[in-house]
Amino acid sequence: MTPHLTESALDPRGAVLNEVVPAGEPWMGTVRKGQYFRIVDLEGNQAVDTLFYNANDPEEHYSAQDTIRAQGSLYLTTGTRLLSNDNNVMLQIVADTCGRHDTLGGACSAESNTVRYALEKRHMHSCRDNFLMALARADCGLSKRDLPSNINFFMNVPVTPGGQLTFADGISGPARYVEMRAAMDVIVLISNCPQLNNPCNAYNPTPIRLMVWDAADTKEPPAELSTPSGSMARHGQLDPEHCARARLPAAGRPADPLEHGRDDPVEWSERIAECSTKS
Repeated sequence: MTPHLTESALDPRGAVLNEVVPAGEPWMGTVRKGQYFRIVDLEGNQAVDTLFYNANDPEEHYSAQDTIRAQGSLYLTTGTRLLSNDNNVMLQIVADTCGRHDTLGGACSAESNTVRYALEKRHMHSCRDNFLMALARADCGLSKRDLPSNINFFMNVPVTPGGQLTFADGISGPARYVEMRAAMDVIVLISNCPQLNNPCNAYNPTPIRLMVWDAADTKEPPAELSTPSGSMARHGQLDPEHCARARLPAAGRPADPLEHGRDDPVEWSERIAECSTKS
């Protein structure tokens, strides 16, 4: 896949949210439909594990499978539409100064650290722990069963001709960023990756910056997206109204997200083999 390096025209002085997330820490917040959301790699080569949920129905979430299938390529960059497990566009990448982002490598965890590295690595800080910690603090009804495959912004995970994944040195650099436009109200769940056992963070986790702009602050608001009335809820805190909605099952939705049929591991492996020849 050819990287599409695209700079943003947004003025940082107009951001309604400008927040630094410390190295190794989680973050959770709400981005409204039409808003622009930027993640900045402040010092370079810092992986940012990220998940998105429909803020009005959190059982709808980011789907790596559907996103890869729709674009016919394994990596994410400018123009990529991030699809949900209901095949809806959640966000679209509109600017990218890194050029390529991973959505195959998943999130590090106690279990993967043990299998990949050593038994004594089991208790090291991990992204899965960060995700669960953020969900527990938000008390929004989401739990470990609601953690699908995530995006790893700025992370370099090449796929070999045989379909294997490798964790390689990063291709990002200081102040590089990725920027997305929200096509619906989304809950953003981030783990600023604490991994120390592979080069995804250059063995040195560092801070990131998160920024949000209202659509009204752009020169040409997209016609298909309405201008939002509010900014990110409580500066990084999850909207209480959306938390209440998350506790209630949505009418007409199956209790188990796997019933949607898009998380079939056999289909997933077939898609990887098919798309690796196009990337």
